[in-house]
Amino acid sequence: MSDRQTRIRRARFDDLPALLQLESLFQSDAMTRRTLRRFISAPNAAFLVAEHQGRVMGNLLMLTRRDTTLARIYSVIVSPAARGLGLGRELVVAAENEARQRGCSAMALEVRVDNTVARTLYERLGYALQKPLPGYYEDEGDGLRLRKPLRPAA
Repeated sequence: MSDRQTRIRRARFDDLPALLQLESLFQSDAMTRRTLRRFISAPNAAFLVAEHQGRVMGNLLMLTRRDTTLARIYSVIVSPAARGLGLGRELVVAAENEARQRGCSAMALEVRVDNTVARTLYERLGYALQKPLPGYYEDEGDGLRLRKPLRPAA
């Protein structure tokens, strides 16, 4: 549901206040300012933001490693005020495209079992269960590892 009011772009250092505000939505596992700064400039990271009507309303952090063709979505956040606009989907699709450009053949991620909205999104995008992760999260919440093969860029 991309429109002229929404764009996906790389995170910048001047996005830090908005990124910290998004991180504050998490009760646990939130990234610090220092960690966010590191990922913005890390060569093995693609830190993307969804800008809607000129405001950062979501972000996604994807990580890659030199010794594997598996990319990993580390974090996806969409502001409650922007839910239903398709920003999560746009962020994931943009990350998949970035992973393909980096020569990755698959994308993996972890998601909480009780996060039905995210699980539905990933299922619609072709992610499949790879492994259950009992007690995976800091608060002992259960997770799932999902994976999707990526076709090479055309």
